[in-house]
Amino acid sequence: MAAQESERAMIIAIEQRDDVCVLRVEGDFVTGTDPEYLALKKEQLKQRKPGKVLVDLHQVPHIGSAGIGFIVGIFTTLKVNGGHIVLVALQPHVYEAFHLTRLTTIIPLAPDVTSGLTYLCSGHPSARSGQLPYNS
Repeated sequence: MAAQESERAMIIAIEQRDDVCVLRVEGDFVTGTDPEYLALKKEQLKQRKPGKVLVDLHQVPHIGSAGIGFIVGIFTTLKVNGGHIVLVALQPHVYEAFHLTRLTTIIPLAPDVTSGLTYLCSGHPSARSGQLPYNS
């Protein structure tokens, strides 16, 4: 029996780009995502002690409470420690989930990785306040 599209495994790759930790997420980030895998990825991120995190969501067609909770957890940890986060390349359904939960008012979004990196690496006041234009 072939796996249905909605059953795609979710993968989070962590890489370093200068002083920015980049999380590349792939697949559906929904309820049922392995909580042990998410805890492992959160621990791997924590060990890097990042001050700046870019979350690339261009390969995430859907996000649910598990994905939103994971990202909010990273956002909260960074905020408490004076760090910054930006979410980039949100697909329409993912953007809608963040917009409906009003997280777009507190978590910065960027249309692509280049814009997100520029945002995180700039000393511009908008980078510190979380204000960044997003073209969906």
